[in-house]
Amino acid sequence: MSSTVPYPLRRQPAPQRRASGFTPQLSHLTMAVLLLSSPLAQAVDWGPFTLTGFAKVEFQRGSNNCEDCQRFPEENRQRLWADEVVPGAHYGTRETHVTLMQPYLASKFDLGQGFKLQTLLSQRWRDGKSDIKGFWYEKNIALSHEDWGSVRFGAMPTRAWSMADYPYGTQIGVSDSWASSGAGYGLLMRALRVSSRPLDVAGGDLVLEATYDEGNGGFKINKPRFVELYAQYVKGDLVLDAMVQDTRNGTPSAWGHGPFTGLTPFSADDAKLGGSGQSIAMLMARYQVDSKWEVLGGVRRNRWSGAYAVITQPGPPAQWNEMFNVHWNGTLNGVANPGYAATSTDFSGGVRYRLGDWTASTGMVYLGKASTNNPSERGQSNSALINTVGLNYDFRNGLQVYGMAGMVKYGRLGLAPLSMPSNSAFTGVDPRVTTSGNWFGAGAVYTF
Repeated sequence: MSSTVPYPLRRQPAPQRRASGFTPQLSHLTMAVLLLSSPLAQAVDWGPFTLTGFAKVEFQRGSNNCEDCQRFPEENRQRLWADEVVPGAHYGTRETHVTLMQPYLASKFDLGQGFKLQTLLSQRWRDGKSDIKGFWYEKNIALSHEDWGSVRFGAMPTRAWSMADYPYGTQIGVSDSWASSGAGYGLLMRALRVSSRPLDVAGGDLVLEATYDEGNGGFKINKPRFVELYAQYVKGDLVLDAMVQDTRNGTPSAWGHGPFTGLTPFSADDAKLGGSGQSIAMLMARYQVDSKWEVLGGVRRNRWSGAYAVITQPGPPAQWNEMFNVHWNGTLNGVANPGYAATSTDFSGGVRYRLGDWTASTGMVYLGKASTNNPSERGQSNSALINTVGLNYDFRNGLQVYGMAGMVKYGRLGLAPLSMPSNSAFTGVDPRVTTSGNWFGAGAVYTF
């Protein structure tokens, strides 16, 4: 399959995200034995079926982490009471660890006359549990023709998240902070994707694609709508990936990995809510300078309409909607606790150097300040700069081991930038208690 075809079954390494605790179902000792045992098998083929995937184990030690700083640790950062920090809470060095496993089961049937029928099934497990409960990563079917392109339907990741995650973020150690931030969405439930065949344009290959999803069909007043346009251009050693997402009535958030569903998890809330929308425009590029050097970079523009806060169930305890950028205890045009529109711009960049089986890398993500008319401070005045360095060794049998180090610097003490899903996301460093932190760690990834 040509590398320009926009739906390859890539052997994806796991994202370099900050770790959380683990459960006994898949212990680190068990994972380490699986990863390091020999011989290691590669992809398994059985008739029209192919099984591939990856498994990962990672350990980190970070400074200025504050596990119990937020008084209500499970609350969404957009809720006013989630701002409260426990006075005098201790923050310092903390060790974290994670295991990830994601198999891909694909099938391909040659129907003749250039037509092929394909299916793809995949789920990711984090520390022995489904990564995002209730959502598949891949559960879809496609019909393709070598001269016309393809049509795919079902559950699948968006281009904005999947491409930012791999190869762009993973290759320079910033996959989570780049792919899982911002106003985009990452997983689709019942999407229709139409892709062109590679087109010869200016001496290179251009692939065009459009994806549509209606999210949770139970919402009849505030109907969800997701549209993503994607283009990939490859010419020699240069690859350009551009995507635009425009959405209405998905879950208001700044979590670029999140699933697109509806305004809340419950369509019964429909009549109590006001509509909202968010969108991104992103351009990423990578260039293989020579056999050793590769340069990668990206820019993303985020836009949120804002979503006002309202109680959907009086309780007790009271149940609230999913709100965004709220002016708490204020009013706007007669609406209490209104949500305000906001825009921001984020950047990523990095360099990789390969020498034999060794690869060294450095990466950067900058999450910018947001522009909004919200008179309340909800993080729009803050920014974050994340830098990483890494060293990877490839055993050339599917197994890679790596070490990494990184640092984060916030622009000010206070709530995290608006394009972060939580105040301590990605690094474990909370800008409400400190403006900087660092970490180092090691891990192993096995792809089959």
